[in-house]
Amino acid sequence: MNEKTGLVLEGGAMRGMFTGAVLDVLMDENIRLDGMIGVSAGATFGCNYVTHQPRRVLRYCLKYRWDPRFCSLFSLLLTGDMFGAKFCYHTLPDKLDPVDHKTFETCGIPYHIVCTDVETGEAVYHRCKTLSGRELEWVRASASMPLASRIVRVGGRAMLDGGITDSIPLRYFREQGYTRNVVVLTQPKGYQKSPSSMMRLIRTVYRAYPALIKAMERRHEVYNAQIREVLEAEKRGEIFVIRPPRALPIKHTTHSAEKLRETYALGRKAALKALPALKAFLEK
Repeated sequence: MNEKTGLVLEGGAMRGMFTGAVLDVLMDENIRLDGMIGVSAGATFGCNYVTHQPRRVLRYCLKYRWDPRFCSLFSLLLTGDMFGAKFCYHTLPDKLDPVDHKTFETCGIPYHIVCTDVETGEAVYHRCKTLSGRELEWVRASASMPLASRIVRVGGRAMLDGGITDSIPLRYFREQGYTRNVVVLTQPKGYQKSPSSMMRLIRTVYRAYPALIKAMERRHEVYNAQIREVLEAEKRGEIFVIRPPRALPIKHTTHSAEKLRETYALGRKAALKALPALKAFLEK
């Protein structure tokens, strides 16, 4: 019986430019896996793999990086979202750099995302059947960073960034039957997450959501445990990991074309270097 292959994409806001470059190489090489799950930026950038639109992420991030509707303190103060909800999830994909809806709906690659329920403090998993209407609110929820985004209400839940509870959803995807997985990380080998320095503010802003606060307090512990699981599975040859060779030269947000291109170049280089081993892994 053939094993199902999966693509697991970590988040990381604009560090996702590394992921976007890796996905572009996979598309250039016509490497099509059986399913994909993305968290936060892994979800927002990862959809381009399903729609088979290489270089779209780099194109629109460079073109609109200075547009205050795209990502700015102005947008945060005016709307409550640093990454403008209307612009990023409607204007951009519908009009300015359209998503290929037909390919998304016919390609046969299930597209899953992860969000966090702020009332329960638990991960919520959702398969998007389209990239339009209310389904895009799921994608927005997955990428809605605490303190930099409004809570998103969709599917009868109030939600924020999936990375709060499941930054690397490898275990979940295995449970869904994807036994051979390619994992794309946005942190280098050896990285360990530290407790959030913003916990005092988080406790104040989200005082109505004690379960969310608890999840945020434990976020670094959960993440570091997941990294250990990834390393162990990688050593056993059960998964294939593509990660940055060093800390990426980009922050959660940036307007620098130089930093965007440098991060993208690092992703392409890492993916191209990994190609022979990746193809061998997938052909086992």
